[in-house]
Amino acid sequence: MSDADAETGDADSALVEVVRAVGHENVTAEHASTVELTTDDWLTPAGDCIVGVEADRTPRDFAPEFREACRDAAATIEATFVVDDGDETHRETIVGRGDPGLALVDDRSMVGRTSDYTDDERTIFVDGDGAAADLDRDLVAALADGANLTLRLEVIPAE
Repeated sequence: MSDADAETGDADSALVEVVRAVGHENVTAEHASTVELTTDDWLTPAGDCIVGVEADRTPRDFAPEFREACRDAAATIEATFVVDDGDETHRETIVGRGDPGLALVDDRSMVGRTSDYTDDERTIFVDGDGAAADLDRDLVAALADGANLTLRLEVIPAE
């Protein structure tokens, strides 16, 4: 069992992926239609959808079962952002859905979208009920101060 599994309680779930990243002084989370994490160790002020840098995993690292489950348009995908600033833990979930067009093979970044756009390798969910601009401002402030970020992605198959 990995540390990520121990923290989430999903020891053997192929439908859960956990990504660790950190905030950055240029995190503003002002983008209204996307939210992104990147493996890059830098962020310019123009990256207003990026909430975490130095991500330890990318869609290419996700289990094949997870990627396949994400390609079901009826599947729900929950993206839970957990930010620990040392004094307080902030938690927020954005809920989207899967899509047959999700490639999930990018090796640099991952993007959740409020639209149904899938024409790239890094989209992790579509039709999200929120984006970077919708995240709690205390959570965003903690990320701008460089707090640790854990993104827990869970696919809930259609019944």
